[in-house]
Amino acid sequence: MIKEPQIGTPLEEFIILKEKNNPNATGQLSKLLRDIGLASKIINREVNKAGLVNILGAAGDTNIQGEEVQKLDMYADDQLYSFLSKGGECAGIASEEQDDFVPITNEVAADAKYIVLFDPLDGSSNIDVNVSIGTIFSIYKRVTETGACTLQDFLQKGSEQIAAGYTIYGSSTMLVYTTGNGVNGFTLDPSIGEFCLSHPDIKTPVEGKIYSINQGNYSKFPIAVQKYLDYCQGDEERKPYSSRYIGSMVADFHRNLIKGGVFLYPSMDSHPNGKLRLLYECNPLAFVAEQAGGAASNGSRRILDLEPTELHQRTPVFIGSKAMVEQIEKLIAEEA
Repeated sequence: MIKEPQIGTPLEEFIILKEKNNPNATGQLSKLLRDIGLASKIINREVNKAGLVNILGAAGDTNIQGEEVQKLDMYADDQLYSFLSKGGECAGIASEEQDDFVPITNEVAADAKYIVLFDPLDGSSNIDVNVSIGTIFSIYKRVTETGACTLQDFLQKGSEQIAAGYTIYGSSTMLVYTTGNGVNGFTLDPSIGEFCLSHPDIKTPVEGKIYSINQGNYSKFPIAVQKYLDYCQGDEERKPYSSRYIGSMVADFHRNLIKGGVFLYPSMDSHPNGKLRLLYECNPLAFVAEQAGGAASNGSRRILDLEPTELHQRTPVFIGSKAMVEQIEKLIAEEA
């Protein structure tokens, strides 16, 4: 009988145990998840010394060793590509930092079954004020069978995801992911350099008391969203909800996932299709949310049912505790 992972189980051991529970597993997805975990460790190291890099850098674009000082988001992008392109499981990647997808055509990837999309460093504009940021990733099985991957492989609905998750670089570093059978979280133990199981089978509360939105844009939001924010203020009979907005989607999402709440990024006149990207941010986090018992919507449709037509497609998003998302959808339907 295969044992179940316990608190403290290292990520690699956890992945292997889960693979043994699936008789059809080939091992490629497991290796892919381990590669993402390794890349996250390297990115975490650089994020943690970001301030020192600025201090030690010379007046130009090189540090005291004469090496080029890269922006951290591009550094994260490079690290993910490097690990994913050498493992042999990934046929291509698409990144929020790149204009187009990148096929991986080296010899080791000849039989690769998967493609990976990612936002290498979500919330990177907050690095200089030491706010939590993160890496978001999404994994699909390619739909083309041979040769170099094509755009068709990447423009799949979120419901087709094989795995998705994120790494959050905060007071501790956590990797949270799902393969469609629940959500598990792993905290990086710096003493041994390993992600260890710390949050098994995460379940988000059905109802929460936190809402996350840039409320300074209230006057620019659709009427239905304004009505929901008014509701959140409470009244004589109801206590107000807590407004918590970090401005780093992965950080806001993670807090609400654990404590219960909703993250809102609606359309505005300046962004009629919303601002967040469907493939790199909304789909992977929607998959995690649903697997934890939450929900994700563009206001009228389930995020995972949206048909992508371009790599950098944007969408409004309401994501978090199920009852809160449903209430927003109801208000939007009434206004419509």
